[in-house]
Amino acid sequence: MLQSDKTHNAMKAVEITKPGGPEVLSVTHRPIPDVGDDEVLIQNYAAGVNGPDVMQRKGLYDPPKGASDIPGLEVSGTVVAVGKNVHQFKAGDRVAALLTGGGYAEYSVAKEDNVLTVPDGLNLVEAAALPETFMTVWLNMFERGQFKANDIILIHGGASGIGTTATMLAKAFGAKKIITTVGSREHQEASLALGADVAILYKEEDFVDIVHQETEGYGANIILDIIGGDYVERNYHAAATNGRIVQIGIIGGKAKNLDLFPMLSKRLTHIGSTLRSRTAAEKKEIITQLKENVWGLIRSGQIKPQIYKMFSLDEVQSAHRLIDSGLHVGKIVLTNK
Repeated sequence: MLQSDKTHNAMKAVEITKPGGPEVLSVTHRPIPDVGDDEVLIQNYAAGVNGPDVMQRKGLYDPPKGASDIPGLEVSGTVVAVGKNVHQFKAGDRVAALLTGGGYAEYSVAKEDNVLTVPDGLNLVEAAALPETFMTVWLNMFERGQFKANDIILIHGGASGIGTTATMLAKAFGAKKIITTVGSREHQEASLALGADVAILYKEEDFVDIVHQETEGYGANIILDIIGGDYVERNYHAAATNGRIVQIGIIGGKAKNLDLFPMLSKRLTHIGSTLRSRTAAEKKEIITQLKENVWGLIRSGQIKPQIYKMFSLDEVQSAHRLIDSGLHVGKIVLTNK
C-alpha cells in the first residue's frame, strides 16, 4: 500500500537496444516501477551520466540480478510515493538517490536506505551528480585506499566526474600534493583550479617521470585509477614504497604483459571494487560517512559537484557521445525538464 497515488501508468525511459555506441540508446515508454515495502518512488528531475552506464551500453557491465535494465545509477527529484515500511521520507520531499539501475527515466525506485535529502547548497541538477560519484570516491579513496592527510595522491582522469571529486576531497582533507593526469590544456587548467598541484598532459608527458620529478623520486602514496590497461604496470613504477593503488575502472581495457615484480619489491597494495554490486546496507554506511564528513563542506560551498553540460532525456545519445569523447570536465547530467 502506498502513501501517495501514482498519477500515470507509463513513463518515458531509455533502453539499450543492443551492445554498441551511443546510437543503441533508444527513448521508449515503460511502466512506472512498482514500489516495494522498503522503497521510495521518485519523480526524477535529473540523472547523472557515469562510466558504468557506458560500460553497460557496450555490453561489458550487466546490471546486478533483479536490477532494472534501464541505465542510470543516480538521480534527483521529488518523492511521489513510499512503501509501507518507509518512515524517513514522504511525498513531496526533494531527494537524491543511488540506484542499481533505472535512472534514465521519468520515475525510479530506490531503497529507503540509499535515498538522501538534498544537502543545503545544492540544486537538483547538482544533487543528481552527487550519489554515485561521491560515494565511489569515498569508498575507494578513503575506505579502500586509506587516504590520509599529507599523502601524495595521483588521480588519473583528473577532469572526469571521479577525478574532479577526488581532487576536491583530497584538497579538503589535507593532501600533501595532488597530481592528476588530463587530456588537454583546458582540462589541465580546470584541474589546477579545483586544487591539483600538478596536472600532467598524459598525451605529451610520461606520468611516471613527472610523478618522480614532482616528488623527488618518492612516488605517490595513493593512486586512483579509472584507466587500467597499460597504466597498471606504470602505476607500480609511479607508486611510493608501501603505496596503495585503487582500481576504480578499466576504460583502457585489460592489462597485458604485466610485470608484477615492482609490486613485490615496493610492497604495494593493489585493490579494486565496484559500488553497484554492494548491498543496500553497505551503501547506507557510505552515505552515513559522507553525511558526517562531507556534507559540511558542501553546505559551506567548499565542495560542489562540477556540472559540465545538461541534456534532455531525448538527447541521451548526444550525452553519451560527449562522455565517450572525454572532452567534458566534471559531470554530464540528463534532465526531465
